[in-house]
Amino acid sequence: MSRRMLAWLASIRLRTLFRAVFLLLTLATVTLALTVLREEKQQSFDNYRERFGKTGDQIAARLRHPTGQLALLNPLSGAKPLTPLRPLLLPYSALDFDEHNKVRNAIEMSGCLVQYPRDAALCVAVGSNPWAGAFIYAAGRLKMRELVPHERGERDFSKSHRVHVHIALRGEDYNWIAPFELEADTQPKAGKALRGRLTGFVERAGGDYVNARPQNEFRGWLWQSACPRGEIATPDCEREVFYSIRLPVDLLRADLAGTSQPVWPPRDLDSIQVHVQMLAPGNAGTIFDSNDKNAHAPFLLAELQTLLLPGESLLIRKLGKAGNTDVLRMTGIDAAGEEPWPLINWLIRRLPVEADGFRLESHTEISTQTGRYELVLNGDVRSANRILAGAVTRVSWFVGAMLLAIAMAWLVIELGLIRRITILTKRTRAVQQSASSSLDQLDVADLRGGDELGILATCLHDLLRRVREDIEREKIRTEQEKDLWHAVGHEIMSPLQSLLVLHDEPDNPSQRYLQRMQQAIRVLYGSASPSEAFESSCLQVRALDLNAFLAEVARNAPCAGINNVVYVATDKPVPVRADEYPLEDVVTHVLSNAERYRSPGSPITIRLEPAETSVQIVIHNQGQPISEDMLDKIFEYGVSSESDSGAQGNRGQGLFVAKTYMAKMGGTICARNVANGVEFALGLLLAPEREVQG
Repeated sequence: MSRRMLAWLASIRLRTLFRAVFLLLTLATVTLALTVLREEKQQSFDNYRERFGKTGDQIAARLRHPTGQLALLNPLSGAKPLTPLRPLLLPYSALDFDEHNKVRNAIEMSGCLVQYPRDAALCVAVGSNPWAGAFIYAAGRLKMRELVPHERGERDFSKSHRVHVHIALRGEDYNWIAPFELEADTQPKAGKALRGRLTGFVERAGGDYVNARPQNEFRGWLWQSACPRGEIATPDCEREVFYSIRLPVDLLRADLAGTSQPVWPPRDLDSIQVHVQMLAPGNAGTIFDSNDKNAHAPFLLAELQTLLLPGESLLIRKLGKAGNTDVLRMTGIDAAGEEPWPLINWLIRRLPVEADGFRLESHTEISTQTGRYELVLNGDVRSANRILAGAVTRVSWFVGAMLLAIAMAWLVIELGLIRRITILTKRTRAVQQSASSSLDQLDVADLRGGDELGILATCLHDLLRRVREDIEREKIRTEQEKDLWHAVGHEIMSPLQSLLVLHDEPDNPSQRYLQRMQQAIRVLYGSASPSEAFESSCLQVRALDLNAFLAEVARNAPCAGINNVVYVATDKPVPVRADEYPLEDVVTHVLSNAERYRSPGSPITIRLEPAETSVQIVIHNQGQPISEDMLDKIFEYGVSSESDSGAQGNRGQGLFVAKTYMAKMGGTICARNVANGVEFALGLLLAPEREVQG
């Protein structure tokens, strides 16, 4: 991978990390929600299977109870209005109507009682055995004050409490009036228990019962309890009255006559209408009316539907030799409530769990006096999905709120911070990679603000403004220096030209130094700075006898203020390719540097170390070694080992000039520490001897 790619990746590292953290946080939230949802789905399935078994057991136990058997025997009892009452088929062959406790226990256990206000109740039913007689039974209870019995021989029944019964069947009406009569050996006592008969007479128009005889098959009993304990036994205290009546119906008895296998119960049992009233003496009105609209029905098979969950179904069928007959089929009703989101439904269905899509079924058999019944309960675990979806829909707002909070936090930081960082990075990189880059291209004025990044952008904007102002001032100063160099060069060149005319003798040493001065002025003249001048100078490289050149430099060194310079000459010429005056400047700069740092009184030696294609000029001085970290830096412009070099006239450009000139002549220069001082090695390429000029 290239360095540019690595640099680009490093520049977006923080942004990538920030976005990755938010992405991982979002994924962790979603993963956590899905994991919890899957576990909840598995637990919901397990709970559903357990609940399904309990539901089947509960339905079977309820139907095995006499109350449930009554509902099994009367599956259509809730199909019509509750009042007027319609007889129910009892799970008993008949009612022992003249025994108070037996008949009471029978109707209460069977659950056939229809409930009325003021703790009144009434059961209208027929027995399951047709040979016990085609009778309709009416038994119930109510609360009232002390009963007024009918006196034997009294023709007016309205002077006593009485029961009125009306039956409508197949277009015929049966009406009885049954006054309450005390038993012969019973004497009424205020507030005490009473027991008597309900003597049934066929109702006559106008209430004339002269010479009327009671109906033999009509039997009825009535019991009134004593006043409750703690109350004064008076006729006005309310106490419970329980009554039991057997009603003969000629049409039903006719259906049973002359057949060995009667149809029982009658097919039109649910069409028989029974109306029972308890009438008060005189004109006091009706104490109890079975057609009261506030009546409440007993247990019905339809109530089992509340035990079924959505998706579950219950089939009740009667088993027989000729075949099975479906009695009732029902399914669970969806509870009215908040509809789950389709997305949540789809997600829950896609989560894999054990027994997903598996259907449950249970079979239970119940025996009654009229036959055997089979309960087939079908379950569907997908109903658990619907229940779970409803719960998840309610809590999904919290997960959505968490994701929304994460998204908003990311969006705020992305737009408020990361976007501005990206803009700043792009602008900075564009300025860095531009060939003609300038600080004017880096504009951060639009990124300023009151937050941390805005403060940073404001400071950077102010800093760039100051840098631009400094650059403008530096340009002005450079132009002024350039003008100064022009002026200085112009003023020096004329007198220097006159000096060259005065010292035009070839053997005059002054002429050599004057020519070097003229060369230096030409190099510096017209340049903005000395470093630019040296780097842009052009040298005339030609063959030069290095041996003779160094011998002359050593002789003239005292003229430059450098004494005790010893050159170890060779016995033959050493031709090199160089420019004489710049090379003399290089050697002089190195000698001046050695003069400053040599031990007092020690010599500076110059020697040659020839090689195959080059030769090195080695200048050695005795003194302190150069620091290792400064061996390369001393050749940079403006670098000096003396802290006050500027004040002493040393600008740190001598060795820079030497390195620049050596490079332009195709040579090298380096410094090295030796055992007794420092050596500078100047490398030059050898030239053919025939090119050496005298």
